[in-house]
Amino acid sequence: MVNKNGISLVILATKVVKNKLGFLSKLFGTQEPQQEEEKTMTKLNIGIILGSTREGRVSPQVGAWVKELADKRGDANYTIIDIAEYKLPLLGEAGGDASGAAAWSEIIAKQDGFVFIVQEYNHSITGALKNALDYLREEWNNKAAGIVSYGSVGGARATEHLRGILSELLVAHVRVHPALSLFTDFENGTDFKPAAVQADSVNQMLDQVIPWTTALNTIRK
Repeated sequence: MVNKNGISLVILATKVVKNKLGFLSKLFGTQEPQQEEEKTMTKLNIGIILGSTREGRVSPQVGAWVKELADKRGDANYTIIDIAEYKLPLLGEAGGDASGAAAWSEIIAKQDGFVFIVQEYNHSITGALKNALDYLREEWNNKAAGIVSYGSVGGARATEHLRGILSELLVAHVRVHPALSLFTDFENGTDFKPAAVQADSVNQMLDQVIPWTTALNTIRK
């Protein structure tokens, strides 16, 4: 059948049905399998950076805990990034072996956002973390980050110092900040056993990191 303009009524009806189905799909969150696959392929990459390199450090325990919680969310690809593996000499040190610098640049450039695992040393972050931050510039720019810290006062002073550094590197640091106490979240200062409430704090932090990362991703693309 055709209308007075010669347009098939069947074709018109088909288009109307498709438009309605598309609207309902958006309204109720239903997607075709292909769309789900594309969504999975475009997940954000979030690097969990271990900020200490000393022997006997506990940052790997904290980082693994954060990653376990983060992976359960399914909203991004989370990767542990251990500064110690890159063996970065002091920036500008004469005769230093900076062969790991290229790999460090590459891994940071691949990330859309970060979670920093921060230890407090004398009211500040570790020299290793500061050095690793200083090695790069553009690789950090226009990305978001969360901070998980620990120390005698939860690493609060180190976190405030790190916030200033991240601001200079154009990294947007979120407000929620899980602060772990050496007295209540560790046994003997070495065995990490966080209080149950800390898991909620990590998820609240990631609830801010993910949308900020998504927004800033549009600037870089």
